[in-house]
Amino acid sequence: MSDEARWYVVHTYSGYESKVAATIKTVVENRKLHDLILDVNVPTEIVTEIKDSKSKEVERKIFPGYVLVKMIMTDESWHVVRNTRGVTGFVGPGSKPVPLTDEEVAALGVEKHEIKVSYGIGDSVKITDGPLDGFIGTVEDLAPEKNRVRVVVSMFGRETPVELALDQVEPVS
Repeated sequence: MSDEARWYVVHTYSGYESKVAATIKTVVENRKLHDLILDVNVPTEIVTEIKDSKSKEVERKIFPGYVLVKMIMTDESWHVVRNTRGVTGFVGPGSKPVPLTDEEVAALGVEKHEIKVSYGIGDSVKITDGPLDGFIGTVEDLAPEKNRVRVVVSMFGRETPVELALDQVEPVS
């Protein structure tokens, strides 16, 4: 078994996602299993619904019927999660849970990595990765929550906006 905590997907009865997450958190508190089960997450998004010409923001589950659990897989942690009321099992072949890959975790956005940037809007930056590697441009827009930066680069005498990841540019010294 791995000593490193990984994200696992737990299948639940539809509509029981929040109840399952709350129950697992309660069991972790009561049995003091903080070192085995680190986090429980029900991925949601805010959606604007328009009904009867009135718009209303609603929180909607991205994956109905599933709960994400960050845990170190041991017999005890498996047993706690698997025997929670409303859980039908782990996602994986047979009874063997398969952890999410780092790419899947990043795509789901369940773990927030705070990125500090040493440049701001209007600063000159050098592109360090991708097809425009080596080009110098000006930062037009920053969206750290989306890990994006828009840089205006001069190519062939025209100003061209390019959207890049925050770590694809560095400030020009």
